[in-house]
Amino acid sequence: MAKVTTKRKNYLARFLAISIGAAIFAAFTPTISHAIETGTLESLTKSTNELKLSVDTGWVLITGFLVFFMQCGFAMLEAGLVRQTGVVNTLAENFVDAAITLLAWWVTGFAIAFGTTSNGFFGTDGFFLNNALTISNGAIEYAMGAGGSTAPVSTFTLFFFQFAFSATASTITTGSMAERTDFKGDLIYAFIMGAVMYPIVVHWAWNNGGWLYKLGFHDFAGDAAVHTVGGWTALVGAYILGPRPDRVWGQIPPAHNLGYATIGTMILWFGWYGFNAGSTLTLSNPGLAGLIVVNTTLAASAGAMTAFLYIYFRIRQWHLFCGLNGSLAGLVAITAGCAYVMPWAAALIGAVAGVLVLVAVDVIEWFEIDDPVGAFAVHGVCGMMGIICVGLFGHPALTMNKKAGLFLGGGFDLLGVQLGGEVAIIIFVVIFSFLMFGALNAVGLLRVNPEADRIGIDVYEHGASAWPDVYPIDDLQFDDDEED
Repeated sequence: MAKVTTKRKNYLARFLAISIGAAIFAAFTPTISHAIETGTLESLTKSTNELKLSVDTGWVLITGFLVFFMQCGFAMLEAGLVRQTGVVNTLAENFVDAAITLLAWWVTGFAIAFGTTSNGFFGTDGFFLNNALTISNGAIEYAMGAGGSTAPVSTFTLFFFQFAFSATASTITTGSMAERTDFKGDLIYAFIMGAVMYPIVVHWAWNNGGWLYKLGFHDFAGDAAVHTVGGWTALVGAYILGPRPDRVWGQIPPAHNLGYATIGTMILWFGWYGFNAGSTLTLSNPGLAGLIVVNTTLAASAGAMTAFLYIYFRIRQWHLFCGLNGSLAGLVAITAGCAYVMPWAAALIGAVAGVLVLVAVDVIEWFEIDDPVGAFAVHGVCGMMGIICVGLFGHPALTMNKKAGLFLGGGFDLLGVQLGGEVAIIIFVVIFSFLMFGALNAVGLLRVNPEADRIGIDVYEHGASAWPDVYPIDDLQFDDDEED
């Protein structure tokens, strides 16, 4: 009897222990579960943010590499279009422009463009990239964006991408002033453009505090900031320089190597995908990136075809140079609105630009301004057109302020801002360019020594020839005193 009672007590004790344990587990399970769940969500969020940053950084860097590769495209295009006595000089200027612009962009350019704004006109911090990273107790922290940019990438990444754009502006100018610019003068004006002039316009249009940005000025990838700046600077420089030696008006010197020019154009077309699509600075909206790529391609293709057809009906020949410039004209014209217009509008914009660029070349020739590569016609004229087209064809679902262009029922609001902003930029660039080139001309650092006109600028400035078997330099002599 005693054994039975003991067994019952043991069973009862076990039951009570299990019951108490179950009660405790039931009481604390929500807390434990919540703690585990919270930790998982935080980890997942952190991992997602890190992955997004990695994807965006990779996207911006790769597209920035494409934009930088456009320097090769410009070099090949311009080398093909100039005469054979200026090929080495053109290649050297394109190469050194990238190097000198990077230094200028590092010293002051990036800070003026994307630093914290001073009344909407220029940036005030970030010189020499001094705030791109901080080191505390041996740990490095990389800054994001910049004082005037909320780009979701590091300051270093943003700096590199925007540097590639800056180099493009000075390279545009180099083409228009080819074959007769003093190499020292090229170094000086390229540095000034990258350090001061170009960054100021960028601040106005792309800095979050810029006065044009706040007005709702739309320039997605640089028709105003890059092409208008480069194009109008090129026009002023070519005007002050005067024409190349033995220039006959009405007879544009033929390109010495259309193979180079074609390769250069195709490299530029390829690089333009980085130029336009990369300007999203993120892949958070892949649909928009796809739209930009399609719009860019449509505009380039339409521009090439209308240029070919236009020149064929004029001279009954399929002129390659005109077709090349037509594609570039379409690419430039769609740069401002590639993210703001529908594909049909992109094709129309490119088609008009393909004809406009050839008409502009004729007008520049009529004014007797020597522009060897048609830089102002392509970048200046079509850049202005691109800014205006946003005000004409901007789609309200795509524009930053949800305003439509004139032809889509939006009235003159968007168009008025586009026109006003473009005029302000042109006035600033023209005045700045006249002062810059005028000063260089006054001290004898703009136009190369007249002896270079006699023996060729390649021999005079570089002691070299791109075609030593065709254009040997051994028999060319010049006075050492004149060289100095």
